[in-house]
Amino acid sequence: MKIINNPPIKDWNTLLQRPTQTVDDIEKTVTQIFEDVQRNKDVAISKYTQLFDGVSLESTIVSAAEIKTAIAEVSDTLKIAIQKAKLNIELFHTAQKTEKVVIETSPGVTCWQEKRPIQKVGLYIPGGTAPLFSTVLMLAVPAKIAGCKEIVLCSPPNKEGKIHAAILYTAQLCGITKVVKVGGIQAIAGMTFGTETIPQVSKIFGPGNQFVTVAKQLATKFGVAIDMPAGPSELLVMADASANASYVAADLLSQAEHGADSQVILVATSQEFINQVSKEVAQQILALPRKELAQKAIDNSKAIFVATDEIALALINEYGPEHFILCTNNNEYYLKNIENAGSVFIGNYTPESAGDYASGTNHTLPTNGFSKAYSGVNLDSFLKSITFQEITQEGILNLGNTIEVMAAAEGLAAHKNAVTVRLKDLQ
Repeated sequence: MKIINNPPIKDWNTLLQRPTQTVDDIEKTVTQIFEDVQRNKDVAISKYTQLFDGVSLESTIVSAAEIKTAIAEVSDTLKIAIQKAKLNIELFHTAQKTEKVVIETSPGVTCWQEKRPIQKVGLYIPGGTAPLFSTVLMLAVPAKIAGCKEIVLCSPPNKEGKIHAAILYTAQLCGITKVVKVGGIQAIAGMTFGTETIPQVSKIFGPGNQFVTVAKQLATKFGVAIDMPAGPSELLVMADASANASYVAADLLSQAEHGADSQVILVATSQEFINQVSKEVAQQILALPRKELAQKAIDNSKAIFVATDEIALALINEYGPEHFILCTNNNEYYLKNIENAGSVFIGNYTPESAGDYASGTNHTLPTNGFSKAYSGVNLDSFLKSITFQEITQEGILNLGNTIEVMAAAEGLAAHKNAVTVRLKDLQ
């Protein structure tokens, strides 16, 4: 890790840059694939699956027989763990349900808001170097609770033309019946335009690499909503001398092993603690099966010493981390004043891995500083709020003149007249 001591504020913007390619580097490729899929549909999907995933498929639809085989392949131990995680995620997301809001804003004028499910949603589940079956839980569980009528799941096939057994087991456990073997840009394009085998959806969910992130952003140009720009994983740990260096190192490495484009940052008010963590990272990384990937991320990562909690908080809010671990003697100060973070993990015994898998919160979170404006996935992500209003005779008599005056001031005579004709009848 690169150690930086007391960086001046003028250098923060450069210091906190993510190790990702610019959109300009990627957008041309994404646009080309989108145009091809829009024109040629499944033919284009097949071409890019062969090009990027190295496999030619007779059918991209996962069959009932494949799901049955996958269920048998998943160990009972893993099934129990997935079921436990599913229960916690269901509990947390079910608790997010809200009642409709009804209010009489003035006599005879009743307004209310109700939430309705998005009818067609697409879930993108990364395969790549780590089959993220946990993401199936994070997306499918709230989609089901919300009541989405059509849910399609896309995930890239491996070299044998299969989707990881744990992904398929989790999908069927969550009641997902439409699973398609397609990944990357072509999956996002397929759900954006619809093909012979991939349904067109209204909103796309799920994390992915930089190409998937740019593809999701491009999808919005074609009338498809997205959960958020969720790219390569990132973690910031705020610690002082009271924290456990071994725990902090383990947390940093848990995110670093996602891949070379992941970023981990340690902010600390103790230089000695930074040295302790650096030693722990160097020791712990040797035992990781994915140590080469983790090392590349660690090489791009930083340990930043700052003098005070106030400076640390300002730097963290400027960065806007996806995951924020807090281990200090002054946790309440940070909790009260943190403004930009996707998900916060508090204390020595709250590893970020808990949120990734089984505590109940959602792990699909805004990256690349988007936590300044976006929330992580939650139940409301799968719902739309619709407003309603009903006005009685008393209500239009009470409110009508207000509407007429405002409409006339804006020069919209027809708007005014829509009220005037009613008032004349009642008067």
